[in-house]
Amino acid sequence: MDSTSTFSWFVSRWRIGAVIASGLALACLYKLSTETEEQRALKAKQKYENELSRVAKQISTYARDLHNRYPDGEVVISDTDLAKHLRKPQEVVSSALTLLCDQKQVQRAPLAGYWKLTI
Repeated sequence: MDSTSTFSWFVSRWRIGAVIASGLALACLYKLSTETEEQRALKAKQKYENELSRVAKQISTYARDLHNRYPDGEVVISDTDLAKHLRKPQEVVSSALTLLCDQKQVQRAPLAGYWKLTI
């Protein structure tokens, strides 16, 4: 089959593709319209928890890199500076730091808004 006949075969059957695409779009709309508020809230909560986990991993990696660069000293950073460095909202970074604090991977510094990054 040469390229001209292949192209003409697709052109002659474009309606089949349009029907399939329309069916998929309708199925997606149906799924979205039948989703309950509880399911939406659960999805949003899971998405937020996944984001916190990702940010916590980024903070751990950043702490490890800083510790490798400065092995003798302690690394203390503000959550505002860390949020700017990671390009994440400060609320998400603060929540991730609290999560890491519960896991004993970071400690609160004596100054408000500052954290001691440990390994």
